[in-house]
Amino acid sequence: MTPPRKVRSLQDMAALKKTLAQAAAEVARREAEALAEAARTQRERHLFKHTVGPVLPLRREATTPLARPRAEPLPRQRERDEAAVLRETISDEFDVESLLETDDALSWRGDGIGPEVVRKLRRGVWAIQAQLDLHGLRRDEAREQLAGFLREAVRHGLRCVRVVHGKGHGSPGREPVLKSKVKTWLVQKSEVIAFAHARAADGGNGALLVLLKPSGPQQSQRACR
Repeated sequence: MTPPRKVRSLQDMAALKKTLAQAAAEVARREAEALAEAARTQRERHLFKHTVGPVLPLRREATTPLARPRAEPLPRQRERDEAAVLRETISDEFDVESLLETDDALSWRGDGIGPEVVRKLRRGVWAIQAQLDLHGLRRDEAREQLAGFLREAVRHGLRCVRVVHGKGHGSPGREPVLKSKVKTWLVQKSEVIAFAHARAADGGNGALLVLLKPSGPQQSQRACR
């Protein structure tokens, strides 16, 4: 801080007064500028408020998380139920031999199906549209495979299918175990209306040609004539 100057003469007194006057003027100028700035700010705020109107804070809406798509449930229980139904509807104890025709082909036809239907089946009048090979399967596996195969064949409107059960050359005692079982199972299926051993070119005694119910009543009448 500059020490106060000592007044030694009238000239010094005049200079001091001039300095003090300049300092006071500077202070007054700064105060006037501050007041003017405050007034300008106030006018701008008033103008903004008058132009825009009342301002309310935005409400923050609660965000809802997007629902993630759930994976399709696997129908495990339904598959188990269907398998149980298949096991129950096809019995191994059913005596099919009494229903088979006493000829070399050991054919079978359902009620209301004429013998000419079996003869046409042997001659290959109906084209083979699908095949199921049961080689190497256990009895329970073969039974379920056969039931599922027939169900899908009917669902797709197939009429004639081939079921290969084998001749039993690889079975103990060379007995065709599946051969008799397949016939037993086929007789119990409502969608099967006839079956016979395949021709030699189609598998011979190791396969059966199976005729299924038609999808419409008119086809059923033609099949039975």
